[in-house]
Amino acid sequence: MTEQAGPRDLVRFAGAAERIGFDFAVMSDHFSPWLDSQGHSPYAWSVLGAVTQVTERMELMSYVTCPTMRYHPAVVAQKAATTQLLSGNRFTLGLGAGENLNEHVIGAGWPPVNVRHDMLTEALNIISELFDGGYVDYAGSYYRVDSAKLWDLPDRRVPIATAVSGAQSVGRFALASDAMIAVQPEAELCRMWDTRAGGTSRKIGQVPISWDRDREMAVKRAREQFRWFAGGWKVNAELPGPSGFAAATQFVRPDDVAANIPCGPEVAPIVDAVRPFAEAGFTDVALVQVGGDTQDEFLEFADAELLPALREVLGSRR
Repeated sequence: MTEQAGPRDLVRFAGAAERIGFDFAVMSDHFSPWLDSQGHSPYAWSVLGAVTQVTERMELMSYVTCPTMRYHPAVVAQKAATTQLLSGNRFTLGLGAGENLNEHVIGAGWPPVNVRHDMLTEALNIISELFDGGYVDYAGSYYRVDSAKLWDLPDRRVPIATAVSGAQSVGRFALASDAMIAVQPEAELCRMWDTRAGGTSRKIGQVPISWDRDREMAVKRAREQFRWFAGGWKVNAELPGPSGFAAATQFVRPDDVAANIPCGPEVAPIVDAVRPFAEAGFTDVALVQVGGDTQDEFLEFADAELLPALREVLGSRR
């Protein structure tokens, strides 16, 4: 999470994660942290570029980029193509409809969800056309593109993964995407996606955890830095800044957070949190360790205990 550590540390963590055997690394793309206590928010694409040079095998992904307001979709296509080239075809472009937290900074207001989905639909069309090569002209309700071309295209087209939460977003984006992103282990969501897409495709989930040798410290840190997660995405997409998230979650108790996020030194609760994603049909799960200053110790734990346990339980799923 770019909201929990500075850019140099993020690059170092990615290199270390590859060395101990992680298959896949995802990166949030934020202008602001969710809460002041997280304390960071460097530019994700600069960090991604650096990460491509300290890793060789591990797949990389934006999780997720909003290509509708803060970034024009043509610029997102250029960034993604460049990252694919730098990584040697290891990059997946993760896209979503965004949050007010990050997009309000350009001063254009925050549209309702149906408009955001319309904007994302146009953005996907533009990005896909640019990935096809050649000059692109586009005139839509929200975007215009005038004679745009990506001059450096990778030999492997950048896969697009799109974040969804229900039937409306699945219906909109499955046909235009190579993979699905979701944060809840819902088997019905996976079935709807495959039905709409006309075949089985990659599905990428997310599980926040708060590992620490001291469980009380893990719970305390999870409450301080990750209580915003309790609001759910219908709320999280609308609040405009860290102070809003702090106010909205001020009465969330440590026990409330611990009931939804595995906290402490044990492997089993983390495996139990990941298992429902595998059972629902997800192919990949991103583990989000709460707390940037704990990553080194967490990676040691992952190397010695967590990754072997996950692979034993989940098999070929990642």
